[in-house]
Amino acid sequence: MKILVISNFRSIVTVRPEAEIFIGLAKKGHEITVMTYKDSEYIPRFQEHGIKVIPFHPDKKRDKDSIAFIREELIRGEYDIIQMYNSLAYFNGISAAKGLPVKVILYRGYTGNIAWYDPFIYLKYFNRRVDAVICNVKAIEDLFKKHSFSKRIIFKTINKGHDISWYQVHEKADLSRFTKSKDNVKFICTANDRKMKGVKYLLKATHYLEKDAPFELFLAGNNMDRPEFLKLINASPVKDKIHILGFRKDILEVENNCDVFVLASLYGESITKAAIEAMALGKAPLITDIPGNKKLVVSGHSGIVVPKANAKALAEGMKQYIYNPELIKKYGQAAQDRIQTVFHTSKTVREYEDFYKNFIDA
Repeated sequence: MKILVISNFRSIVTVRPEAEIFIGLAKKGHEITVMTYKDSEYIPRFQEHGIKVIPFHPDKKRDKDSIAFIREELIRGEYDIIQMYNSLAYFNGISAAKGLPVKVILYRGYTGNIAWYDPFIYLKYFNRRVDAVICNVKAIEDLFKKHSFSKRIIFKTINKGHDISWYQVHEKADLSRFTKSKDNVKFICTANDRKMKGVKYLLKATHYLEKDAPFELFLAGNNMDRPEFLKLINASPVKDKIHILGFRKDILEVENNCDVFVLASLYGESITKAAIEAMALGKAPLITDIPGNKKLVVSGHSGIVVPKANAKALAEGMKQYIYNPELIKKYGQAAQDRIQTVFHTSKTVREYEDFYKNFIDA
């Protein structure tokens, strides 16, 4: 197959799961061309695996020059598929493909803002020229099918895969100045301050913990010290065990020195990358049951899943780890194994290949 990919591959850490799909397809003998920003960090790795790189990415929506450039490449390359991953690519690539015998496939990794009455969705995912949309989780596919009037557009769930080797670090961040005891169970929440992250419910959960509970809670990310959070922390009976770390460049090293990754998300996410990173490090997860994430963890086997927006349930989940520390190692190992099997990148490559082949042959 001949596949043109348009995406932003600037940051290796951020885009690795996506980029490795096409490196995997190239290894299987498919002809891959990547159109991306000229300063993308992934370019050398693409070229190392024989992938042609065109150092170009649209900078504006529906730009005549960008549309013409992409169209010229589609005609020259006689591609079977154009796969795109962001709005700038969509607005230009869809127009460029009009009248050409190429399959136009988009991607969706976010569960929110999908509705038939949104006029903008008809410029992208429900556009007449779009043939398929790959969804990162089943919840996204279900939303599209619920709101789409088209029987022609195919919505297909394929999880972005990972490999635990991508996230391994040998160092552990020094947290000794915060910890009260080396035997305390250390929880880590990594999130930037957005309502969807549900941090306030996590802080409220600490109000249900005993004052002498042997644990520490670390909050890493931007704006974790905003007034609402500080008020909840100061009102907590275990406020001396809650530590604000702020933004950390060494977040993997921080997670590596903790025992349990906790995520209190309320909505919007498909599969949270921070949770995958922690699980890849063998950290036991405690997450909420939002669509997408709840498929990441098998509760009672590879972690604990609790209802969203429920501080008491989060507290009970924390207590299970605090007072049954043997679960930390058990669930942590199972979580790591789950990333390396169910969510492994090789599975994603295989599913992309099968989908593309069946789609072209249909």
